[in-house]
Amino acid sequence: MSIKIEICCGSFEDVLTAKRAGADRVEINSALYLGGLTPSLATVELATEQCKEIAIVPMVRPRPGGFHYNDLEFQTMIQDATTFAKLPIEGVAFGCLDEYGDIQIEQTRKMVQLMKDYGKIAVFHRAFDCVKDPYKAIETLIELGVKRVLTSGQKPKAMEGIELLIDLQKQYGDQIEILVGGGVNETNIQTLIRKTNIRQYHSSCKTWRNDPTTVGNVSFAYAPSPDESAYDIVSFEKAIALVEVVKKG
Repeated sequence: MSIKIEICCGSFEDVLTAKRAGADRVEINSALYLGGLTPSLATVELATEQCKEIAIVPMVRPRPGGFHYNDLEFQTMIQDATTFAKLPIEGVAFGCLDEYGDIQIEQTRKMVQLMKDYGKIAVFHRAFDCVKDPYKAIETLIELGVKRVLTSGQKPKAMEGIELLIDLQKQYGDQIEILVGGGVNETNIQTLIRKTNIRQYHSSCKTWRNDPTTVGNVSFAYAPSPDESAYDIVSFEKAIALVEVVKKG
């Protein structure tokens, strides 16, 4: 199996950039500075219309913070996922936990079944990195029919969680796809591939673009210094560098 590169995108423009760089797949979000929230329908529609060559996975996450959702929040997630599933996407990324830090089984089961009903796949995102027991959690996801799990090995960066990644791939890699994310870039991806034997990688390839109207009489800044007047986008240079490193082996 060849190495697959997924770029985390926050806009339709980001998707076009990832496509031009040669990415295999994109995860589409809004508000990446909050960890990624559900994107607009228009963003996903434009991506599926104009980027047919790559796989599209919209995020379904109704709010920032954690992943323990009440009934109204989950109702919103199901509605968003249903809307997206009617488009030519690969599937949706989501993550539902209970108050104890375990997989929320009923919500996860419903999302997986919804995707199956539309011939799509269910991807469990980095909520997995917040579970108490990663082995119990991944076995639950396998049992429920989740196709892929995004993880950094329960550390802020994948390189820090590499030992867990190695073990998860060794024990479960033939039962569920493991997608490595968290600080993945062109300088470390070959090390991750070699040590973990995992074949799928997720990266933001982030850079900053200035918007001079961000700070004026009031401030709408969210970026750290010195980028207070900027917003995050996918860097074509970083994305293509990541793709080229993988191609060269």
